[in-house]
Amino acid sequence: MHNTIEADQASKVIRPEMDYLKKHYFLYILLAPAVILTIIFKYGPMYGAIIAFKDFSPIKGIMGSDWVGLYNFEKFLSSPNFDVIFMNTLKLSFFGLILSFPIPILLALMLNQVRQTAVKKNIQLFLYAPNFISVVVVVGMLFIFLSPTGPINQIFILLTGEPVMFMSRAEYFRVIYILSDIWTGAGWASIIYVAALANVDPELHHAANLDGANLLQRIRHIDLPTIRPIMAIVFILAAGGIMSIGFEKAYLMQTAMNLPTSEIIPTYVYKIGLQSGDYAYSAAVGLFNSVFNVIMLVAVNFIVKKLNEGDGLY
Repeated sequence: MHNTIEADQASKVIRPEMDYLKKHYFLYILLAPAVILTIIFKYGPMYGAIIAFKDFSPIKGIMGSDWVGLYNFEKFLSSPNFDVIFMNTLKLSFFGLILSFPIPILLALMLNQVRQTAVKKNIQLFLYAPNFISVVVVVGMLFIFLSPTGPINQIFILLTGEPVMFMSRAEYFRVIYILSDIWTGAGWASIIYVAALANVDPELHHAANLDGANLLQRIRHIDLPTIRPIMAIVFILAAGGIMSIGFEKAYLMQTAMNLPTSEIIPTYVYKIGLQSGDYAYSAAVGLFNSVFNVIMLVAVNFIVKKLNEGDGLY
């Protein structure tokens, strides 16, 4: 009798879910390609991470290669280059996050104050355009503009009498990398904030005006609370990928002279894995980087939820 009652209760819970699936089956069909592609290209390659724990040989294959456990990880952590590579990656990511995170928010707040639609669209076009420039082209522009005979150095020659070797000196690498990243990505990153601010009820600003609130007060008490949940999510995702720097730009900007600051984990993995052919070791370095990102994601999400009244990823 008791089992029958439990079965009836379970069927009552399942039946509405099945009815919902039948009613909205077409939405799940539309969702299916994205799920399948995610499984194939995101979860499928996780199988290859096994080689990080093996003495991988292409002839023996993944399963046939000898198991070495954590040897490749110990090799990386004890290597003379570990401290330099890890700190280069962490510094470049951390300073890039701190400096670039507020810029899209400021751009969105300023764009939100532009009332003429035509002017606003032209400004947005000007801000979004750099995002569509190829990384190769961006780096080429940097080498041209910052070369000893480039336009930037012409100013320094007039002021000091000699050019500055921007692309050859290690201390300038991070500054150039981060500033060029802000130029190419800040406008595009502001789109999500502009969209959120567009949903703010104009009556709130009208009422604040009647109460004597100035522009900064309206931004602080109306606009910023509106985009605060989005700010929290974007920050968490950015902090969770703090070590996932795009390898292409850093690799293209590298010179023999700036390696002390430009050698980061992604470029190291590329050189060890594809150029030197040590696939197991490079897989271990890449997996170490991914695990560190996951730890950062969980930690930052926990901290933001505590500080931001529950706004987080989960």
